Amino acid sequence: MKKWLFPGILAAALAGCSNGPANPDEATAPADVIATDLEAPWSINKQGNAFYISERPGTVAYIDAEGKLERQDVNFSSPLSSASEAGFLGFVLKPDFDDSQEAYGYYVYEDNGNSYNKIAEFRLVGGSWSETAVLLSGIPTGNVHHGGRLEFSEDGTLYATIGDASEPDLAQDPASVNGKILRLNEFNEFEIYSLGHRNPQGLAWDGETMYAAEHGQSANDEINIIEQDANYGWPDIEGEETADGLEAPLATSGADDTWAPSGIDFHDGVLYIAALRGTAIKVLDPESAEITDSIEGYGRIRDVHSDGDDLYFITNNTDGRGTPTEGDDKLYILNEQ
Repeated sequence: MKKWLFPGILAAALAGCSNGPANPDEATAPADVIATDLEAPWSINKQGNAFYISERPGTVAYIDAEGKLERQDVNFSSPLSSASEAGFLGFVLKPDFDDSQEAYGYYVYEDNGNSYNKIAEFRLVGGSWSETAVLLSGIPTGNVHHGGRLEFSEDGTLYATIGDASEPDLAQDPASVNGKILRLNEFNEFEIYSLGHRNPQGLAWDGETMYAAEHGQSANDEINIIEQDANYGWPDIEGEETADGLEAPLATSGADDTWAPSGIDFHDGVLYIAALRGTAIKVLDPESAEITDSIEGYGRIRDVHSDGDDLYFITNNTDGRGTPTEGDDKLYILNEQ
């Protein structure tokens, strides 16, 4: 398959369901609170003993080693969109962050009454972030299906997930980045890595094997093993359906269950899946492709993050689709004892 490069600026739903309130006192696995009062948090970054977490309203929640929250402003080159599920989404610190103070961010912005996605570089100076370069913009998007995840592979390559903008045919269009997973190449240009995705979300690696979480149309959420140039079938197949030349998922929620998976990460050899509509952290054994546990009681879960020693997660009960309780949203560390 030809790799389409997008070096600069491009030319140019499902209704939300309210979930019941969280009840951590009756959670199926214990976790300790690190920080409270986050505002629709999206991506967890841990640097040393501190955290940098993107928040959809357009800020970075900096949480120091003592759990103190400081909200850092972000200066965007375009105004954030007010579309459903929009705002400041993916956020990942560069591997050399200690020296460069730089990161990549993904946000949904508004231009002449329309919403688009943008991937940009940011630098932290004096306690606030400024956008310093645009890698990709003008990415069409709808009221939902923004994608938005940014992650580094174990070799330091940046990947991004782009939703189909509620236009399913774009996922099969090689001239569009919508419904794709992108990779940043050595020329600082994004190229299409895989296609046929509806609304890809979390990315994680187990060694050299790449995994992605994806929202189904109605249930049929997927965990896929991602291979370069492979086609994952949307909108021609989903869930357990198969077809020649199209990749079936490693695991699916099935036709009668909805997870709405978001961030994913490996920890102690298993895959942890943040579930929004499913209000849980699903635990997947990659060898059997079976869900072995479901950690419930904390409400909507947006992201999970492993630093190799511990597993962290953030709730998303303040994102407009949950039922917040006192102190939401929160950053937790899973108590594995």
